[in-house]
Amino acid sequence: MHAAFFRRHGGPEVMETGEAPEPVAAAGTVIVSVKAVALNHLDLWVRRGLPGLSLTLPHIGGSDVAGVIDEIGAGVEGWTEGDRVVVNPALWCGACEWCARGEHPLCLEFKILGEHVPGGAAERVRVAERNLYRIPDDFDFRVAAAAPLVFQTAWRALTTRARLKEGETVLITGASGGVSTAAVQIACLLGGRVLAVTSGTENVRRVRELGADEVFDRLEGDFAARVRDVTAGHGADVVLDSVGEATWDSCVRSLSRLGRLVTYGATTGPRAALEIRHTFWKQISVAGSTMASKAEFETVMAHVAAGDLNPVIDQVLPLDAIREAHEALEQGRCFGKLVLEP
Repeated sequence: MHAAFFRRHGGPEVMETGEAPEPVAAAGTVIVSVKAVALNHLDLWVRRGLPGLSLTLPHIGGSDVAGVIDEIGAGVEGWTEGDRVVVNPALWCGACEWCARGEHPLCLEFKILGEHVPGGAAERVRVAERNLYRIPDDFDFRVAAAAPLVFQTAWRALTTRARLKEGETVLITGASGGVSTAAVQIACLLGGRVLAVTSGTENVRRVRELGADEVFDRLEGDFAARVRDVTAGHGADVVLDSVGEATWDSCVRSLSRLGRLVTYGATTGPRAALEIRHTFWKQISVAGSTMASKAEFETVMAHVAAGDLNPVIDQVLPLDAIREAHEALEQGRCFGKLVLEP
């Protein structure tokens, strides 16, 4: 089959397309004929090489997959060839204490499709039956593929971890990215007052169109001061951050008393300082969040399928443009998701 992969870690130049072995259906799995696959920043990190991540090379990336069931393995029930599906990229063991509690992203053997195992940047991919989600017959495969990783991440972060309530103010950083464009919409759906941080006048305009009440251009100064101004000194009840080191201090200073900061990434670096006296005096909370449980994934995908939430697609390219796609994503030239079609 035709696939996109890398044989060694490095920059976008290591990406190539060519022939790869066909996946074989095993018990409890299906083979999905890929109609669309979306990229994430995770694809860049895996390509560069993540500490502690050991891969069999060449490696096929791509966590977000939509397509049609092409082949069914033994023991799979309730599905037939030709069913239209989107794939949950979260992989869990189903046997550990965390899986028993329904906390799948805390599974002791947690993995992500396209990171730890071969992904969907190919004509076909093997996935477990429990990772399938049925999509309507008239639902665009490209839109479906742009949703799974980013919308489940944003949903868990805002609902389970941040406990965002109607009427509360939430600040979302890196607002032109895939998870953040999902988070802006989810926060609006939950009834929050949405403040967002991005860079450049065009991105400011587009984030505002997604529903954000106030959008700050980080190139124009300290957004923490702007947050205090527009909230009459109250601050943000919730801050959702993926940027890390570059924005951490401003995120903490943007919080209200009893504010909750939830982090799901560290694109500018993993090290940050936290002023302890400030933390206990304002009684703020700091929490992490990664991916989502099966129930959370299905809940947010139901909103996507119903049209309550709309994945933002920057470009749709052929799979053979994988190198150009990695370059665009790495250079920050995408607003929302970049989708590839095999």
